[in-house]
Amino acid sequence: MAVMPAWWGGRDLRPLLPRVFFEHFRTTSFVAEREDELAGFLVGFLCPTHDDEAYVHFAGVAPAWRRAGLARDLYGRFCQAALAGGRTRVRAVTSVVNRDSIAFHQRLGFALLPGEREIDGLPATGDPNVPEGAVVRFELVLDGSSPRSTSRPAMGWAGEESDGRA
Repeated sequence: MAVMPAWWGGRDLRPLLPRVFFEHFRTTSFVAEREDELAGFLVGFLCPTHDDEAYVHFAGVAPAWRRAGLARDLYGRFCQAALAGGRTRVRAVTSVVNRDSIAFHQRLGFALLPGEREIDGLPATGDPNVPEGAVVRFELVLDGSSPRSTSRPAMGWAGEESDGRA
């Protein structure tokens, strides 16, 4: 939690990720470490309401690890867990101002979902929980070729027996 403001350019998003997520969604959430330092994380769950859907609630990568494939690996691991749980779709949201996240999701194959209104050319949906008040919603149909985890040298994955490889 302490890294979040630094990783998000000073935006304090810690209230969006209460401890309950870490306690109750361990099998579908992932933490990557490098030499005992947090490198990235993804918190997601299998939706209990829609039995074909999984949801990425929050994902973040340390600035030093961006563009190294770590976020793709995290999403790949989550997609594998979603498929194993019988899910065929993954949904996610990001703030309407987070252009890097929007582009990242689109590179992974996520489609933009319709919104209530348009903000800066993006379909946006109001969300009072984010500081900007609106999010962009995404959906990825899992077809077996969805983002896959790839091996990354010297990355430990919390909760796994690890030989130092992802």
